Amino acid sequence: MEWSEVIHNPFLKDLPFKIELNKFGKLLMSPASNSHGRFQGRIAGLLWQGLPDGEVITECSVQTSEGVKVADVAWASAEFIAEFAYATPYLKAPEICVEIVSPSNSKLEISEKVDLYLAKGAKEVWVVYLDNRLEIFSHVGLVEQSIFLGDFKEKFFNSIG
Repeated sequence: MEWSEVIHNPFLKDLPFKIELNKFGKLLMSPASNSHGRFQGRIAGLLWQGLPDGEVITECSVQTSEGVKVADVAWASAEFIAEFAYATPYLKAPEICVEIVSPSNSKLEISEKVDLYLAKGAKEVWVVYLDNRLEIFSHVGLVEQSIFLGDFKEKFFNSIG
């Protein structure tokens, strides 16, 4: 299955799941909880506030070597948007890709997504856990803070109470 078939299929548009494709074109679905949605909204709001010279995109699809992956939240600079607009899926990852870990996600799955987004050009991949942990990865590995937002971890934890 191609990504254009997924997004235009009327049977798939209102599912309460995050949909991705693996490298063979098979659908992968993950259920999203209200807690997941809350984190997604908070992160999107903080990115919008902290980085106004770009776009915040939720459910951002990126074509990777392992199929289409969908970042829960992404931030794309004005330069990225000028070059790629709102192509679906993006052939290059926006500068920041955020994955919110659901109970159904394995450690290996999240690690692979981090690597895939970085390989497609992301500068940072944030991994957010529902138990209030946040890890930020760049091309050098796990880092203490964002090159884009510095003390984002503290702002995030303060915003979720």
